[in-house]
Amino acid sequence: MKKPSRREFLKNSLITSGFLGLSACSQNYSTAVSSGKHGSTGLATKGYGPLLSDPNGRLKLPKGFSYKVISERGARMDDGQIVPPAHDGMATFPGPDGLTLIVRNHEVSPSQEDKVEYLKSSEWKGIGDSKRYDSGANGTHCTGGTTTLVFDTRTQELKRHYLSLTGTIRNCSGGVTPWGSWITCEEDVNRADDRLQKDHGYNFEVPANYEIGLTDPVPLKDMGRFNHEAVSVDPASGIVYQTEDRPDGLIYRFIPHVRGHLAKGGRLQALVIRGAPSSDTRNWEEIDLPSFPVKQSIEVEWIDIDDPTAPNDDLRYKGFENGAARFARGEGMFYGNGEIYFACTNGGPKKFGQVFRYRPSAFEGMSQESANPGKLELFIESQDLELLKACDNLTVAPWGDIVICEDDNESSAIVGITTDGKMYKIGHVQVESEVAGACFSPDGTTLFVNIQNSPGETLAITGPWRDRIA
Repeated sequence: MKKPSRREFLKNSLITSGFLGLSACSQNYSTAVSSGKHGSTGLATKGYGPLLSDPNGRLKLPKGFSYKVISERGARMDDGQIVPPAHDGMATFPGPDGLTLIVRNHEVSPSQEDKVEYLKSSEWKGIGDSKRYDSGANGTHCTGGTTTLVFDTRTQELKRHYLSLTGTIRNCSGGVTPWGSWITCEEDVNRADDRLQKDHGYNFEVPANYEIGLTDPVPLKDMGRFNHEAVSVDPASGIVYQTEDRPDGLIYRFIPHVRGHLAKGGRLQALVIRGAPSSDTRNWEEIDLPSFPVKQSIEVEWIDIDDPTAPNDDLRYKGFENGAARFARGEGMFYGNGEIYFACTNGGPKKFGQVFRYRPSAFEGMSQESANPGKLELFIESQDLELLKACDNLTVAPWGDIVICEDDNESSAIVGITTDGKMYKIGHVQVESEVAGACFSPDGTTLFVNIQNSPGETLAITGPWRDRIA
């Protein structure tokens, strides 16, 4: 008799009563998957009303809202450095005297000096090797990293900005920590060769500092080496959750040995759907498996990941073989409303995008977790390009709505999602560019976003945020 393939085994198990030894909970999962239909996974709501055309041709906003360009590519900063290109994920922190600190990523690939003007500056050349994670080799420079901005929301003025991390590659997104730092993530897995001195694919921690200065570039190797996108920290447990920007990526969590001290190491794990190992949550039509259910809470468990530095960039393959669930390009991630929200850019039958939410166990990472597991829900699965597409960076607004940046270079929007799943447009970029980095000031008055391309700008958006139409 021919041994069934993994796909045949999973499909038959989900359609019938489930795997051998299923608990009552995982039988419920099988029932949910077997009966789950895509259906309506998000309705439109008025939000703040229709978007109005911008006479500057940059960003459409509702009536009563306005923006200000506060930092742009190529400008001279207070440390003498030049603002790098490719503004991406960022976060805000409370600063001294009511100021707002912003740490901003720059998703820049290795560059040749003769192609990038700012690399020729004496300030750039004056950075010592100890302050660069990787100085590159043979004329190649690692020009990713972060900049830090100090902004006054009361006057809507930028007070200072400076380079805060350098020598990394493609710093895409990341996440804010409860102890006042930004975890910046390399979306790159290049290894040391004749162009690079070090392996890449790591996270780095950048304190949110008012004072000008470069952060010591320490790779957080135990958090895994893979195509990182974003992280989110559960303030209750100190556990860090991570997305992987691959079509077949995993969702990870990192349990630090010492809470708040990620550089001291910890344990890396991957998410498993309880009772259904090696599940596929992508719901792609070409994958002959039952659909992962929408709007249903599913219990999960976590498996350890061996050799997190993964010299062969194979954590997702090994994890899936050991039972981890597969996701469609995990992107933005943020903690809010007691949950971890994360976006999958091209998930769903039409590949328009998915938004999941994970509610951690009250005993997350402890021995009691097995009896009280965390739960995963596919919250939104877009079937309408006009509502949501290519969801990327996200944040949670002070009043609980999710705010998502679309990564569509032709027509990107800022989308709001209410806690009951209704969607509305906050803004729409009028240039061909990704919009990225949405984050609110600590006082809730200002939404910061990046227009990544042409020329590359950070905007501060203000308006009647509390007047959203129900």
